[in-house]
Amino acid sequence: MVAAALAATALPASAQEAALPPATRFSAIQVDVRPLLATGLSIYAEGVRAELQAALAQAFAGRVGGPGPTLVVRVTGLSLNPYAGSETRSGGRGGGGGNATNTDYLEGEALVVDRGGTVLLRHPQLSATNASSGGAWYDPASERRRVAYIAGHYAAWLKKGLGLE
Repeated sequence: MVAAALAATALPASAQEAALPPATRFSAIQVDVRPLLATGLSIYAEGVRAELQAALAQAFAGRVGGPGPTLVVRVTGLSLNPYAGSETRSGGRGGGGGNATNTDYLEGEALVVDRGGTVLLRHPQLSATNASSGGAWYDPASERRRVAYIAGHYAAWLKKGLGLE
């Protein structure tokens, strides 16, 4: 049923504008990375899926289990920009500003899908984090940490965006 809902391209206006009741519980949380696979980001897709699944489980702890709708997070884009260990500051006194080329992005949408496959709510979201979030750029594990960081950022803001915090 959830797969059929994911195939839908047009949603009724009510599904796009609805808000979740504060006590909403989900029967499950799924992460769909097929859009990443379709754009040739297969090298990252499984890592993003695993990190985002873990981050969502943590962010929505206590809200999963039972007969509620399914929360499906479809990842539509990932951008990990090259980071060479420097940050650019501008804006005069006090720093401010920044450098957009040192920013990582995770883009997607959350779909709340009922047992019949009807999309109850659609919530698009873009998360942006500093490319330095993975620590030292020369560390081979830096990129994995960046993906984990942006997945946690995405999950936390999704909970807020759905009105469940």
